[in-house]
Amino acid sequence: MKSLYKIYLGLILSLIVIGLLIIYNASGYSAVKDSLAFEHFFNKHLVKVLLGLLLLIVFSVIPYKYYKEWSKPALIFTVLLLIATMLVAPKVKGATRWINLGFIRFQPSELAKLVLIIHLSNLLVVKENKILSLKEGLLYLLFWVFLVAGLVFLQPNVSTSIIIIVTSFALLYVGGASFKHLVSIGIPVFFFGGILAMVFHHSRNRLIWFYQSISQGKTIPQVLQAKIALGSGGWFGVGLGHSHQSYGFVPEAYKDFIFSILGEELGFLGSVTVLLAYFALFFVGILIARKVTDKFAQLLVFGLSFSLLLGGFTNIAVVIGTAPTTGITLPFISYGGTSLIIGCISAGIVVNIARTGIKEARI
Repeated sequence: MKSLYKIYLGLILSLIVIGLLIIYNASGYSAVKDSLAFEHFFNKHLVKVLLGLLLLIVFSVIPYKYYKEWSKPALIFTVLLLIATMLVAPKVKGATRWINLGFIRFQPSELAKLVLIIHLSNLLVVKENKILSLKEGLLYLLFWVFLVAGLVFLQPNVSTSIIIIVTSFALLYVGGASFKHLVSIGIPVFFFGGILAMVFHHSRNRLIWFYQSISQGKTIPQVLQAKIALGSGGWFGVGLGHSHQSYGFVPEAYKDFIFSILGEELGFLGSVTVLLAYFALFFVGILIARKVTDKFAQLLVFGLSFSLLLGGFTNIAVVIGTAPTTGITLPFISYGGTSLIIGCISAGIVVNIARTGIKEARI
């Protein structure tokens, strides 16, 4: 159905526009404080938006079936890129996650999420008759999941590694893997992962702060200011460009904590509308998956849609204080480069499947 991909595109573009409107004012204070033009960060983000939209168009015309052949080489390249990141990337806030390409700081873990979803979707088709077998089917797929998630975890980037594992397990279950196998493997993995997270100073502090916020009522300053912003918005918001909390009160106001400024300026109704937009994207993605007959396409759309939804709700959970502080961005809205561009590429793939996969199903 042509209307499905049009609705999908409309939702993506709406979120991008909202992001541009919020970032314009939310980033101004930080720019001026650093002796830069008020529009400095907005202009940089706009360039990335245009690049992202260009890639969305490009990937919307590339036949999705090509990814089957290239999924394994692409994943091997991504694994090498993750290793290189740990070896040569500079530490930023205690983590080695970014490679500086000059015009953009590239985050390989974002690429890893996309490529892993593509490869798992392909493997679930190839090993369709063996996926219920732990030894002959599932373990091979889990090797790739834990290899990628493990390398991301060691950066350290605990939150992204969790999203990779949760998304992968959801995809494996939808693809036919045994729920019993996934649970029996998943529980000890998250248990030992939590213990290992305490080894890293970066993640240990965040987990301790979050625990204290629950057990002792100690509010994390970042989260406290975010809640003040959300509360200040009321039902209808203070209006675009009239945020007070973005003036140095909310750290990363135009980045990871942009949802708090969105809530302040657009109010409770605006916040709920954005939440519903993410739900709608996932729902439309599921409708697209149900319309196509190619299993690879079905799994690919589900994986990409689920990853987007999970990322959005993880970011919002952090902002409202129900999850430890992470570096997860708000999809299509937060200031950033890699997450926005990879998000646009993912959207382009879904659009291609909606346009060509549904058409093939009718023939």
